[in-house]
This record gives sequence, C-alpha cells and structure tokens, in this order.
Amino acid sequence: AESLHSCTGLLGIAAGSLLLAVHFYSSPSAAPLIPSTALGVLLLMLSALLAYAGIRRSLRNASLLVPLCLTLSAFWCGYGVILLLAGQGMLSDPGDARDALVPGLATLTLALLLVAVAGFLCGEPVLALLAATVALASAHEVALHCSSLGPSAVACGHLMVCLVGGYFALGRILYILSKGRVALPGTDLAEKKAREQSRGSVGGTNPFAAPGLLLNMLSAGVFCCRLLGLTPRLFLGHVPWLWAAGTYQIGLCVLSYRAMDVLMATAFGFTSILQFAAGYCLLHPTWQPEEPSLPTPLLVVFSILFAVLALFLSLQSPVDGLYLLVFVTYCIALACSPRGFFAGGPQGVAVAIFVASAVVALVHLYNVRARAKIPTGQGAVKALLARSSLLKFREGPDRHTPYLGYSKYADAEILAYACSVLASFALTTPGDPQAPLATVVIPWVVVAGGILKLLGGSVAFARGKTLESSAFILYAVMWTIWGLTRCGGLWGSARSFHAATGIVAFMLFNSFIVFCSLFLSVAWFFYSLAFMLIAASFLLDAIHALPAGYDIAASLTFGLVSFYCFLAALSSSTLEGCSLPMGGPVVRLGGVGARGNKCLHLPARKASSVKRIADILRDGGTCGIPTDTVYVLVAACSRPDAVEKAHRSKRQAQDRPMSLWISSLKQLEPAKHLFTPLLWDFMEAAWPSPISLVIPRGEWVDFLGMKDSAKYVGTPRSVAIRIPDCSVTTHLIDLVGPIVVTSANPTGEADTTHHNQVYAKLGDKVDAVLCGGPSPENIASTVVDCTRIDSGSIGFFRVGIIPKAQV
Repeated sequence: AESLHSCTGLLGIAAGSLLLAVHFYSSPSAAPLIPSTALGVLLLMLSALLAYAGIRRSLRNASLLVPLCLTLSAFWCGYGVILLLAGQGMLSDPGDARDALVPGLATLTLALLLVAVAGFLCGEPVLALLAATVALASAHEVALHCSSLGPSAVACGHLMVCLVGGYFALGRILYILSKGRVALPGTDLAEKKAREQSRGSVGGTNPFAAPGLLLNMLSAGVFCCRLLGLTPRLFLGHVPWLWAAGTYQIGLCVLSYRAMDVLMATAFGFTSILQFAAGYCLLHPTWQPEEPSLPTPLLVVFSILFAVLALFLSLQSPVDGLYLLVFVTYCIALACSPRGFFAGGPQGVAVAIFVASAVVALVHLYNVRARAKIPTGQGAVKALLARSSLLKFREGPDRHTPYLGYSKYADAEILAYACSVLASFALTTPGDPQAPLATVVIPWVVVAGGILKLLGGSVAFARGKTLESSAFILYAVMWTIWGLTRCGGLWGSARSFHAATGIVAFMLFNSFIVFCSLFLSVAWFFYSLAFMLIAASFLLDAIHALPAGYDIAASLTFGLVSFYCFLAALSSSTLEGCSLPMGGPVVRLGGVGARGNKCLHLPARKASSVKRIADILRDGGTCGIPTDTVYVLVAACSRPDAVEKAHRSKRQAQDRPMSLWISSLKQLEPAKHLFTPLLWDFMEAAWPSPISLVIPRGEWVDFLGMKDSAKYVGTPRSVAIRIPDCSVTTHLIDLVGPIVVTSANPTGEADTTHHNQVYAKLGDKVDAVLCGGPSPENIASTVVDCTRIDSGSIGFFRVGIIPKAQV
C-alpha cells in the first residue's frame, strides 16, 4: 500500500509538471493551449491528489515523500488559485500576475532545495533528484518573471520533472504488477526495503513538522519579497499563498495530533491564525481604500501564548522552542506597528522567520530519515530535569492515553483553550461599529474561535471526551456565527427578535453543559459558566440592553479563565507532578468517578499490551479483556487470591458462577484420563468457538492450581469451560495459563460490549482493561449442558450466538 501511495505521489508530480510544461510551451501564442482558468482547476485537483499521497504514507515508515508531496501540494494550491484569479480578470494589471507568483515560486525553490539536500544526505536519491528538478523548474519560472529568460526554458525544466517522476512511478508500478520480475534501474523496491530494514527504525520524529515549517517559509516569503523589493506592493494576488499556507497548516495540525505531537500541533494552529489574519489584511483594501488596523491588546496576548508554548516546547526540543520565540517577536512587532503587516518592522521579522524556518526545517527533514540525528538539545534538557525533584518531563507510551480506552489522536484541549483566549480578547477591541471590517477581528474570532475550536472538539470526541467535545463544538458554532454577523458587518444597525431567540437557544444548551461540568471539574465549571457571561452579553446587545462595559468585562473574565485552563492543560500534558490543578468534580457520583484511582487501559492491537496484561494476571491482578463475544473479567487460575478478588469485585451471584477458559486442550492433557472419551471428543469438535460446555466437576479441577478458591468457580457438581475463538484471548491464555472468567459487569446488569463500559462499571475494581473497541458480537456465548453426555443427551442453559441446530 505504501508503494502505491508513493506511485500516486510521483504520478501526481509528473502530471502537474506536464501540464505546466504544455502551458509554457504554448504561452507565447495568442491562445495558450491550456487557459489559465483550466490550468488553475487542474492544479487544484492535483494538489488534492498529492495531499492524499502524503497523508496516506505510513507513520511508522517516515519518508521524505511526505514533506515533498505536502509541500508541493500547498504550493500548487496557491498557484492554482492565482491562475484562477488571473483567468477571471481579477489580476488585470500587466504586472499583477508576475508580482503574485514570484514570492511563492521563489520560496518553493528554496524549500525543495532543502528537501533535496536532506534526501541526498539521508540516502533517498530518487526523492532528492525529483525535488531538485522541481526546484530547478521553479527557479527557471522565477527567472522568467524577473529577467529575459524565455518560456521554453521553463517548459524544459517542467518536462524534466515529468520525465524523472514518470520514470520512477512507472518503474514502481511495473515492479508491483510483475510481482518483482520486472524492475527498472533504480526502482527495485526489494533493494529499497532491504536498505530500510538495515537502517532500522528511526521513529520518534513527527514527519509532519517539516512541511509545517516549510509553509511558514511560504507565508514569510511573501513579506520578505516586499521588503527586499522583489515585489513593489502587497495586494490581492498574495492572499492565495497566505491562505493556502494557513489551510494546510490546519491540516498539518490534525496530522501532528495523529503523530502524538501535541506541542507542535498547537504551534501550527497558532501560525495558521497569523497567516489567515495576514491574508485578511491584504484582502481588505480591495473593498476599502484604507489599510485595516490590528487590535494591539490581542497581539500582546497572542505573544504571551506563543511565549508560554515556546517555554514548554523547549522542554521537548530546545531548538523548536527557540524557533517559536521568533513568532513572539513577530506579534510584538505587529502590536507596535500601526500599519500591521504593511509596515517595515514586521516585514523585517518575517525575514528572520523565513531564515529560522529554513534552518529548523532542514534539521527536521534530516532527522526524519537519518540514523545519526542532528542534536536539538532534548538530551541536555532530559539530563537537567533528571536532577530536579520538582520538574519531570512526561514521556512514554502512556503519555497521550485518554481517560477511556485509547485514541489515534493526542489531546487538543490546549489549542481549544488558547483559541478561547484569542476569541475573547478579540471582542475587547471591536473598533468602529459603523465599519467593523476595518479592525482585524474576524480572523481571530472565526478562525481561532470557530474553525480551530471545532477541530479541538472533534479530536476530543475521538478521544471519548463527550462533554468537552460538545462544549467545544457548541462554542465554535457560537463564535463563528457571532464573528460573521456582529464583527463581520452582517449585523448592521438593526436588531431583531430572531437573533435574540437564537442566542437564548445557545444559552439553554450551555446551561446543560454548565450543569454537566459540575460532575467533571471545578475548572470546567467556571469555564462553561464564564462563557454564559459571553452569551449573555450577546443577548443584551441584541435587545438594546447592553450596559456600558459589560461586554468587555465578560470577555476579559472568559479570557482569563480560558488562559488558566490553557496553562493547566499545557503543564499536565508536558510535566509530571507539577501542573496547575483543574480541580475535582464539584458533585461526585458513585462508581469510577467517586475514587481517585484509575485502572490501566492498553490497546489490544499491540502484542506488548497483551504481554503486560499477562504480567498483571501472573502477579495476582484482575483484568477486563475483549473476546469473540462480549467483554469479560478474568483472573489467573494459578493465583487463588486473584480468583477470590474477581469474585468479590463482581459481587457474583450464586446462580451465575464463574467459568474456566483454556487456549488448547493440551492444557488439560495431564488430566485427560479423568474425562470420558466421548466428552473429550466433543470438546475437540466444539472448540474454539463461543460455546461453553458445562461438564461434571472432578479431580481434574485440582490440576489448575486454584486450591481453596476453586469453590468460587462453577457449582459443586459442574464447571463451565471453553476455548474462545479470539486470537488475542487465546494468546493471553497461552502466556498465563488457564483463567477464571466472568462477564465484565455487575451482577444483574447488561453485558458490556465496549471497553469504555468495562471502565465505567468496573474501572475502580480491576487492575487493567485491554481495549479492543466494540465487541464483534453483542450476544453472549451458548452454554451447553454436557453433564449427561455419556447417556446420549445434552441440554442448553442458554442459547447465545450459536444456535441449537449447529451445536
């Protein structure tokens, strides 16, 4: 599958380069073969294809194809939008197209040269050659716009890219279709795989960090070209580069959460907001002659958020932490400049961002594939923290484990809280009510409070945080609607009953969240209650009853509470034992939430998790595990104390005795002479399957080592036993030996069909839960009475998933 994704990426690059080659070969004629509008649409389609190829690459086998595809996809996206604008006559002046394209093309040249250098250093010559040829073609296009170089030279450059990409894509496709019998020179996937295996695993690095840094180069390059005089002005044609970088960085933010890199994901969320704000400022003069003003208090708050994030990121990677300090300077420069992004001071800082992004991106590109990595200072920080008794860096496989089960994403609450801070402080400077668009508030409210908060809510939902996700999504909708209407000029001077009704509906929803937060934590209670103050200010404004200064006070209150939650979430995700408290539940319920201890939860898809569960069982613990039917609670037969513990934790009723499970009849082989031949043959024929056989109790039970705890298993006359048809369960029994089993729910309640239910019902009574997601079946096993099988009859205590006829 990874080879097919590589072929998709290579073919996408070759196809895009072929289109550009045809375009530039025919551009001197009066009617180009591919019009600008059509070429723009095609580049947008190919950019989506390249993004797919980059995203679908395996996280375990990081390759430079990921940054190559994602970076080129973002650049072609901006390129395609500019061609669409030119084709529709929105870049009407003769030099507009040239001024719009040069910053992105120049940055693309330097960015792909970095990828090429990293490819040659890390032993990926194919991708390095491809990146170098694309960079050469982009450099030719820059020369076309800035000198007398003809379009035929640019077409030759793109044709070279097409040939290189097409050759390697064709070679890999032939290798796959011929099953290795046909391999063009340089495209033998077997040799490539052997080199990767000899190189060993180079995991631990976020493969999406480098593309995000290269996109920071793109947004900074727009302002660098203006400061250096390569472009005479900043205008509408530069917006596609900025918004393409912002859009792709939101995507890379999600992918970084997928790579379990919380801090880098948060950093990309922050920088995407800056890029959307910069694009808005360049877009504003198209309908208003004056330049928009930036809210100074908001930028000061943003610089503080950047500084705090840089401090914590320095604990993970000092190089990345120092890099974020450049954005602190950028926000301060914007706050000190009345003209904002149009001023020379922020543009000078943009040059520093461009250089710093290039250097740090090269480090990340090299460290993704190299065995001997460039040091980023992480080892020195770990050694320093090891000497401290107060600060301890949180790391290890359980660092991002959610409260219930496991998730493919790290926690996004840090970004969600930070967006609440930005959105609330943006409302403190609404500007002129008659011209709300003249103050840059919309990007901070809509992008930060809306889009990124919706992202945080979606990730929280994926991690099983139902209340938090509901709150984040509700607040995201509220910020988006209010930002577009009240702060976006759509509100006007009119107020209506309909708007007030909608706000009341939001307040009713939030009232439910405030009530539920009483059972979550003190911080969440105040967080949701403070947003109620924001919603109340919206309502009072809608009915012309807003007291002077109330909206500012409500916004500042919500912003300060959100900032505290931001600090608490950031410290708890980074440090152990030294974090700001979120507080316990205001109202406590019985069950898991009533106690402070939480059992271990491990993903069943990992063999290491099964081994860890086996160690817990051997040490006398009890665990909840998935099976071929519903979840069960188990204990090792070799630990009588654990069997008794399982009986107590389950509050087992006398009519629902515990049963025995084995992984193979070989585990009963020493006692085979105690079974009748017919019963033994029937067990061989029936297992493995979801069929439990109730067989006569006898001396064979003593062979299992339960001693006095055997009285808790079965009845005085019979015992239920089976071999489950589940590879995870049988592998666990192979490691532990025979186990005692009972359903993972308090007696009298419904069977548990998800590890979250096991955790909620028995999480404070078991030592671990093996998380396998939803049960494959919602019906329990069939229980067959074999106590009189030798007389030619069997009965059924329960008909479950296996019908009587099949038994």
